Amino acid sequence: MRILPLIAALTFVAAAPVANAKTAVTFNQGDRIAASLGDYLSARFAAGNHDYAEAAKLYQQSLSRDPDNPDLLTYAFFYSASSGKMDDAAQLAERLVAMAPDDRAARMTLAVAAMKKHDYKRAREEIAKSAKGPFTSFTVALIDGWAAAGAGEAAAARADFKQLHAQKSADGLAYFNEAMLAELLGDKTAANAAYLAAIEASGPTPRVIEAYGKFLERSGQGAEAKKLYERASDENGYTIVTAPGLARIAAGQIPEAFAPRAEDGAAEALFGIASSLNDETNRDLSVLYLQLALHLNPKLDLATILLANRCESLGKFEDAIAAYERVQPSSPFHRITEVAVAVDYARLDKNNEAIARLQKLAAEFPNDLETWTALGDSYRAAKRYDDAVNAYNHALASLGAPSKKSWPLLYARAVAEQETGNWEKAEVDLQAALKLSPNEPDLLNFLGYSWVDQKKNVKEALAMLEKARALSPQNGYIIDSVGWAYYRLGRFDEAADALEDAVQLVPSDPTINDHLGDAYWKLGRKLDATFQWSHALAFGPDPGEKAKIEKKLKTAEQ
Repeated sequence: MRILPLIAALTFVAAAPVANAKTAVTFNQGDRIAASLGDYLSARFAAGNHDYAEAAKLYQQSLSRDPDNPDLLTYAFFYSASSGKMDDAAQLAERLVAMAPDDRAARMTLAVAAMKKHDYKRAREEIAKSAKGPFTSFTVALIDGWAAAGAGEAAAARADFKQLHAQKSADGLAYFNEAMLAELLGDKTAANAAYLAAIEASGPTPRVIEAYGKFLERSGQGAEAKKLYERASDENGYTIVTAPGLARIAAGQIPEAFAPRAEDGAAEALFGIASSLNDETNRDLSVLYLQLALHLNPKLDLATILLANRCESLGKFEDAIAAYERVQPSSPFHRITEVAVAVDYARLDKNNEAIARLQKLAAEFPNDLETWTALGDSYRAAKRYDDAVNAYNHALASLGAPSKKSWPLLYARAVAEQETGNWEKAEVDLQAALKLSPNEPDLLNFLGYSWVDQKKNVKEALAMLEKARALSPQNGYIIDSVGWAYYRLGRFDEAADALEDAVQLVPSDPTINDHLGDAYWKLGRKLDATFQWSHALAFGPDPGEKAKIEKKLKTAEQ
């Protein structure tokens, strides 16, 4: 469920030690400082690297030597929960609320732990003790509402969800939860109305389409569900959720309810909030919410996938792989997670593992666009350019007739074709890609720079490159291409101006420094030219370029 960024303000931010949280720890027990300091510093290092499990372990070790330190307790709790160690987190939360009775994150964790045990009354008691604020009441209402539903207190649950509409930007989330609640309570009329209202408020998102479609199937409205799925597939491409629905209808199978238990609804609510926390400062907090959601519903595959995605955004690719591999082969999301695992192996420079996985997947799904695209990218990373071209051929074939969606593949294939020495084919692909999407800066730059470097169509190339610069004015590589086009046209003053701008943006690129040196040389600024060429050598050009630069420097010394 996609939620507007405003929901980021509706969470328990104050209690969670995220990136800008206080880091000073007061050790009041002097004799314990030396023993705990090493663990504490190591824990801080692990936390800074988003190694949640290691941070949890080390903070707990440090806490064991200084058990009354509130800061250590807060960190030990937070990283235990964020690493998915919910039993540890719940025990630490009990200790934390003894020190800070209204701690929001601790109370929420205790409420979730109680719901997991079907102790809905205890869950309501815990969340009721949480600190309230102008925005945190939103999350409190969500958790309390689902706990009330689990306790059989339907009126209280409905009242909680009605409160959600106070934040107009969250109407979609509010209607979605009301729909799931109404379905759980057996009120089909209210559920149908709320699902439609959720679609109206937030658009036909995949999560709402899946939930509403399953509701229609279970309500004996298979024909309506089929229309919903077909429309979503045609208009939005949501085949990953619509294909299983269409298959069920064709087989006459009835699905389980989307949220058959109160804790499933609460998990969906926590997942919805986590998905909104997508800025850098809230990624750690998003991970906490995802772990709470998965504690309530370990089969919530989208939460697992989003958790892996959060790990990727933090550069924790091994953790991402571990998360993706929790998705079972029976899941409709399994294929895309297999592709994602292979991509992460490639990011770890394990190209052989990536290629082997993708080859197996391509044999199983020979018309899958994502698989062939990822395989082409992996071949390209491994410098197997002929194989990359072949993989991109398969990917383009799976798309059918050329469309705007084709241009990234044409671009990728052109890069591989150029590396095989087949510029003619690369040029055709780049021109075809530009016809499909004429305002892509990278396309304009690749083709324009290639022409300039070949001393071909330079005036036309300059116009393309100036257009690319206007579209992406802070891209130093594009500005370098503009400067190089001026150089080829003999407009050396303008070349030097542009290349100086490029060097400011990308100061350590050998090619840009080399180009600027050439422009300075043409302007008679020989000392400046040799300075730039020397910089270019220091930045590690490829062997062919290195020899050319060394030759220029030798000539300059004569």
